[in-house]
Amino acid sequence: MATVLVIGASRGIGRGLVQACVERGDRVIATVRKAADVQVLRDAGAEVLVVDVAQPASVSGLAWQLDGEEIDQAWYVAGAWDGSSAHTPPTQPDFDRVMHTNVLGAMQVLPQVMPCVEAIGGVMVCISSMMSRLSQAESRAWLYRTSKAALNMVVACAQEQWQGAHVIAMDPGWVQTDMGGEGASISVEECVQGMLATVAQLDDADKGSLVRYDGHRWEDW
Repeated sequence: MATVLVIGASRGIGRGLVQACVERGDRVIATVRKAADVQVLRDAGAEVLVVDVAQPASVSGLAWQLDGEEIDQAWYVAGAWDGSSAHTPPTQPDFDRVMHTNVLGAMQVLPQVMPCVEAIGGVMVCISSMMSRLSQAESRAWLYRTSKAALNMVVACAQEQWQGAHVIAMDPGWVQTDMGGEGASISVEECVQGMLATVAQLDDADKGSLVRYDGHRWEDW
């Protein structure tokens, strides 16, 4: 039985990962930001921890809660969106909300989780976006794009530190979630099944790279 950790599992892709991994027989540890979201994931078969990745004090206890665990797959799914264009300076609250969740949270989580992942030669997946790529730069959502580009660097640096594991950034596609909207091109189920299949086929050449949910690899970031 594989052990899977999902950071940011209260809704959308995170909840979809929990459901899919429980259904295939994995032991799933899921984190949520609010205590109100605990029971629904417990009912789905997951062990649940309350962690707000945007608050370092909340994340700081993760290491002892995972002490002694060997984690086959860890997923950093927590994310925040801002669609403002480069015409508008981000407000301090918006900047902090997006960067703390998408970047600082990952930088707080990985040093605590990666020893558990590397111990078993596992995989750490950070949910990024195609919008993080320099070749995809445009004015719209410039704060979000910047945060995901920074997350890609977090992944690349973490791979250098924990070479006994795979650390990758994953573009989940345009998904029908609260963030992606109802008009998005793929369902949560299609996204999750694609990502799980792609992770199962990773090789050493994928370490520290950006991979799409359907297995597509880019030569550049």
